[in-house]
Amino acid sequence: MLFGFDLPLRGPLATADTMTRIANEAEAMGFGYATISDHVIFPATINARYPYSETGAFPNMGAGDVYDQLTAIAFLSARTKKLRFLTSVMVVPHRPAVQTAKVIATIDVLSGGRITIGCGAGWLREEFEAIGAPPFDQRGEATNEYLAAFKELWTQESPRFAGKHVKFDNILFAPKPTQKPHPPLWVGGESNPALRRAAKLGDGWYPIGTNPQFPVDTLARYKGHVARLHAMLKEEGRDLKTFTLGYRCAVPWGGEAAKASDGERRLFTGDAATIAADIRAMRDLGVSSLDFRMAAPTLDGMLGNMQRFRDEVMAKV
Repeated sequence: MLFGFDLPLRGPLATADTMTRIANEAEAMGFGYATISDHVIFPATINARYPYSETGAFPNMGAGDVYDQLTAIAFLSARTKKLRFLTSVMVVPHRPAVQTAKVIATIDVLSGGRITIGCGAGWLREEFEAIGAPPFDQRGEATNEYLAAFKELWTQESPRFAGKHVKFDNILFAPKPTQKPHPPLWVGGESNPALRRAAKLGDGWYPIGTNPQFPVDTLARYKGHVARLHAMLKEEGRDLKTFTLGYRCAVPWGGEAAKASDGERRLFTGDAATIAADIRAMRDLGVSSLDFRMAAPTLDGMLGNMQRFRDEVMAKV
């Protein structure tokens, strides 16, 4: 089991020195990966509904400060030795497909194969419009094409692709990624179309538990989603043994046990022993990667959260 944590790209902790220290401390504590979020810009006014809150409001937009996701991973991979980096998640249509494939391949080679691509279709219409991405209402179709194009570029000696949103031919693409056949593609999202995308194009499924429309916040609900995913994988002729299950716990770990709308206890709420039991139950279902929010207003606070998780939870699993 690999444990991950969210590394800040915004706010007072998002400085070169502080981010480097967090990454190095995490590596020393035994965390397996850092999650890195993705926004290119923040619109001054957001009318789109954020899918991971009950109210639909996007939390803590602040002054709109944010680093570029892939640039930050390149920076941090040069300052660590074994920590992996997970895009959590990369909004696939935000950047041109061929250029994105090149940047990811470059990071993979220079980091020694330490990047995993958590990927999604996105939710923020105003951001799509501001950066000139493909039409928001076609984002699912564009995401599917981009993922297929990535694989073509990363694995074929003479890559070519002819789609609606991506077209290339008569090109050389090198170097190929270090990881074979390519960096893992973990598809985010909890809806049936997201599960279908994971089964068809992904190497793993990476849900967030807090989507109120498609909740995956209890063990029973998670089992139901996994059962549907397994059925889809079989339809695609995929080998379940080569498919990864990850999970993002988007609420701070620990605290009081809380009930979900189905009457069951929410995953990863309660004391350390209860959380450790949840981890073991998820591991028994095939989950191999779990990441948790460790954020705090100060560096000492965040490192303290990580140390407590290591000592009180990781040590019990």
